[in-house]
Amino acid sequence: MAIPMKLTDVIAQAGHLPAVCLKQAVLEVLEGPSAGLRVAFDGKPLRLGSGPGCELTLGDATVSRLHAELRLDREAAILRDLQSSNGTFVDGVRILAAELGESHLLRLGNSVVRFTVSGQSTPVTLWPQKNFGELLGKSVVMRQLFALLDRVARTDASVLILGETGTGKDLAAVAIHEASPRAAAPFVVVDCGAIPQNLMEGELFGAVKGAFTGATQDRPGALEQAHGGTLFLDEVGELPLALQPKLLRFLEHRRVKRLGETQYREVDVRVIAATNRPLHKDVERGSFREDLFYRLHVINLELPPLRERPEDIPMLTRRFVRRLLRRLPDQPIDDVVPADTLMGLARHGWPGNVRELYNHVQRMVALADPHVQPGLTPSLGSAHAQALNLDLPFRQSKDQAVRQFEQQYLTGLLERAGGNISQAARAGAMDRAHLYKLLRKYQLI
Repeated sequence: MAIPMKLTDVIAQAGHLPAVCLKQAVLEVLEGPSAGLRVAFDGKPLRLGSGPGCELTLGDATVSRLHAELRLDREAAILRDLQSSNGTFVDGVRILAAELGESHLLRLGNSVVRFTVSGQSTPVTLWPQKNFGELLGKSVVMRQLFALLDRVARTDASVLILGETGTGKDLAAVAIHEASPRAAAPFVVVDCGAIPQNLMEGELFGAVKGAFTGATQDRPGALEQAHGGTLFLDEVGELPLALQPKLLRFLEHRRVKRLGETQYREVDVRVIAATNRPLHKDVERGSFREDLFYRLHVINLELPPLRERPEDIPMLTRRFVRRLLRRLPDQPIDDVVPADTLMGLARHGWPGNVRELYNHVQRMVALADPHVQPGLTPSLGSAHAQALNLDLPFRQSKDQAVRQFEQQYLTGLLERAGGNISQAARAGAMDRAHLYKLLRKYQLI
């Protein structure tokens, strides 16, 4: 197998924004029904498969619809198998993920594709600041993302934001809206994982008085409420299958009809969706409509996990400490988070990503202990537990103790689940919607 290589180099020119110099690569089909087909890889995610939405579409029945994906990851070309039926091979070796070098032969089903890095290169502009909206990062991968978010914000195209739990998909959606011409109009959030299925249609499309039991007045849905602005569909992979054709119809015609009504209403809304699920596998399983997937997938953004940008951890930690202590930005915080603590945090894997880091910093500040280890949750009976306040009346002291317990329990539950809310709900034997409500109450998400 060829030696892996970087496809990018950071360059800085006087009078210009910093940029990444991206070496161009080419994928050429050598064997199989699509032999002769060539596609350039320019750093944007490139999907290989037999489905119509792939950038390299192979007319090969032995290739899965979404078979593999090539993307720029930490300055190198990474090929990942997307749980294909017949596997992905690089130079004869079956891989789950592989970092590519100058030249390789890839096999997908009965098709052979040659990957070659050419001698040409293209500059890709980096965002000049270390933040975009509430998103924060000085790493090359984040500054590339910020520059892309800025370009995306100027359009009205539908956006699908992908990424692991806790990477900040909701912050990316807000940042796009606030940087767009729609910034003065509403930003409406629908959490598809927290709303009961029988209420989802009314939540999205609205209802008229008497449409169902409990509908005592006309009520506009989220799509109407977001008129002129942006609708954010969080956890869109949880959208009920029966409702997906209606959302698809809206995306095609931009009209809504409330439950119990015959009249359509014109609505001007930009739709941004997000999920931490492998939506392409839901498409293959038939639990998510392929046509809706591609309607939402006009622009695809993927937020990198925190473990792939450890250089951002110190600045994120400092921001969280300042926010929790309500200190001014120019005040020193080394007494709260010493340098050795920052180094230790940067070495941790953070399976729950930025959300897990925030929860950990919150616990460090609350316990006034910078040496609390990530992933360890102190018990209520430990020396760190909050004492009862006997100076308060019974009811007030009880309410305070309950709040302390809930916050500590939820923080630990979420950390143990690696930031995965569905897993945390199962571990705590809690209704997912109720868990969401409590997490928002204590600003844990």
